[in-house]
Amino acid sequence: MSAKTIDLTLKVWRQKGQNSEGSFKEYPAKGVSVHASFLEMLDQVNEALISQGQDPIAFDHDCREGICGSCGFMISGNAHGPIKSTTVCQLHMRNFENGEVLTLEPWRATAFPVIKDLMVDRSAFDRIITAGGYISVNTGNAPDGNCLPIPKPDADEAFASAACIGCGACVASCKNASAALFTSAKISHLALLPQGQIEKEKRTIKMVEKMDSEGFGACTSTGACEASCPKDISLTNIARMNREFLKAALCEKPEHHHGEG
Repeated sequence: MSAKTIDLTLKVWRQKGQNSEGSFKEYPAKGVSVHASFLEMLDQVNEALISQGQDPIAFDHDCREGICGSCGFMISGNAHGPIKSTTVCQLHMRNFENGEVLTLEPWRATAFPVIKDLMVDRSAFDRIITAGGYISVNTGNAPDGNCLPIPKPDADEAFASAACIGCGACVASCKNASAALFTSAKISHLALLPQGQIEKEKRTIKMVEKMDSEGFGACTSTGACEASCPKDISLTNIARMNREFLKAALCEKPEHHHGEG
């Protein structure tokens, strides 16, 4: 081992599928460059497993630039690892010590069934978005930027909320497996902008109801979601979602009025 490489021991959760029994298996990761990313280290381990005729470790990934939200699993009890505001793909091996033992396991949530090993099915997030996380009204052609004045604090908050990449770290870190931070971020970034006002009440009710029906737990505001979020999505979004939901529920109009067929 040189000064620029480290040796690690990985305790990895291996599970063939949702209905299979899972268990931890131990693997060596030797001669890992400190300049490699965490996923590159796993690629190296997988190459060794394949050369030995063993099944490689399955994990989700795509852009490897911290913007797509595909990657994500627990590293020694921390979602995305020990470094704040960082995704697994942007986590580098220089943050670990030589000889360290790392425990890797998937997001643990009823709404995120295991596909294989460290991969989970996060399509519940997609269904929450499909329920109302969009603008369907005709907003016309793109107007000149100066024709639609938006206060800078609102624009800044909307952009900060829209930064959510839907990785699922908030759910995995929450003791109740709540999706409140994800859902509230998606509700907030539209609720803060003029284009999102028309469908605001309907959007909030549909998305919150879908979140609950998917089997996510209730939010008890411990802040673990915000602490583990790689994009630093604020807990204030949850307060906004709760306020918007209460207002929408009080103002909600029945689908059919009395006397209609």
